[in-house]
Amino acid sequence: MTIALLFVTVCFLAYSNGANDNFKGVASLFGSGTTSYRAALTWATITTLTGSICALFLAQTLLIKFSGKGLAPDELIHSIPFITAVAAGAGMTVILATRLGFPISTTHALVGALTGSSLLATGAVKFSALGTSFVLPLLLSPLVAVLVAIAVYTGLQQIRKRKAISDLLCLCVEKQPTITAAYFTDAADTLAFGQSNTLSFDNQSACDKRYAGVIFGIDVQRVVDALHFFSAGAVCFARGLNDTPKIAALLLLAPGLILQEKIVLIALMMAAGGLLNARRVAETMSHKITAISHGQGLSANITTAMLVIVASKFGLPVSTTHVSVGALFGIGLTTKQANYRMMASILLSWLLTLPCAALCSAGAYAALTGLG
Repeated sequence: MTIALLFVTVCFLAYSNGANDNFKGVASLFGSGTTSYRAALTWATITTLTGSICALFLAQTLLIKFSGKGLAPDELIHSIPFITAVAAGAGMTVILATRLGFPISTTHALVGALTGSSLLATGAVKFSALGTSFVLPLLLSPLVAVLVAIAVYTGLQQIRKRKAISDLLCLCVEKQPTITAAYFTDAADTLAFGQSNTLSFDNQSACDKRYAGVIFGIDVQRVVDALHFFSAGAVCFARGLNDTPKIAALLLLAPGLILQEKIVLIALMMAAGGLLNARRVAETMSHKITAISHGQGLSANITTAMLVIVASKFGLPVSTTHVSVGALFGIGLTTKQANYRMMASILLSWLLTLPCAALCSAGAYAALTGLG
C-alpha cells in the first residue's frame, strides 16, 4: 500500500511539474506572436521530452539523490512515508499554483514540503540550510535576471541601430572592373582589364540603387524567429534533462522498476501535465508580465539560457522559473510595459510556496503515519 502511494504521489508531482514548468521556455514565442499556443506547446513538449529521454543515457551522472538539502535527518530521508508526504505536499502546492496561473519553482515546493514534514516528525529544522536552498535563490535569481535581460536587450538594440538593420537585408554580389595584368605585344604596350566579384551586406533599397550583379535577400525576421525557436527549445531541453532525474530520484526507495523505467514514467507524466494543464501559466508568462516583440522574446530567452548555464557551471543556487520570469520583467522595465501588479502577485506566490508546501506535506505525513 505504501509503495503504491509513493508511486502515485511522485507521478502526481511529475504531472504538476509539467503543467507548471513545461511552457516557461516557450512563453516568449507565444507572447511575441512568433507562433500559436498550440505550436509553442508542441515544441515545448517535444524538446522537454527529448531532454527527459536523454536522461536515460546519463542516468548515473545526472541522478540527483533526494538528500533533503541538509534539512532532515538521514533516517527520515530513507523513510517511504516521509518521501511520500514530501512528494504529495510539493505536488499539491505546484498544481494549486498552476490552477491559479502562477509560475513557481518545483524545487522550492520540495524544500517547503521537506521542511513541513521534518518539523512534524522531529520538531526541528536546520534554518541555515533553508536559507541557502530557498531564500538565496529567491532573492538572487530574479534580480540578476532582470539586470542581465536589460543589458542583453539594450545591447542588441544598439547593435541594430548602429548597423541600420531592418527586417530585410540583402547580400549584393557585384562585378567591378579591375586591372588584372599588363603585358607587351609587338605593336604596342597593352593593359588588360578584367572583372572581380565583391560581396556586401546592406538594406534592400541600397542594394537596388547600386545593383550590378545578383542580390540574395536575407529575411532578418526569419533569422530572429529561428534563433528564438532554437533558444526556447534549448531551455526546455535543459529543464527536462535536469528535472526528470531529480523527480525520479524520489522513487529510489520503490522496488519493481529499474532506474531507466522510472525516468521514462516521470518523463511521460511531465509531458502529460504540460499538454493537459499548462494554459493558465502560459497566459501569465506570455501576456500578463509584459508585452513583448519577437526580438524582445529572443533577448529574454538568451538571458534565461545564459544564466542557467552559468549557474549550473559554478553551482550557484538559482531557479529557472525565477530567471525566466525575471528576464521577461526586465524586458518590460526597459520598454516601460511591465505589469507591476502581476509581478507583485507572482512574487507573493513565490513567498507562499514554502509555507503552503510545508502545511500540505505535514498534513500528508500526519495522515500517513496515522494510517501506519
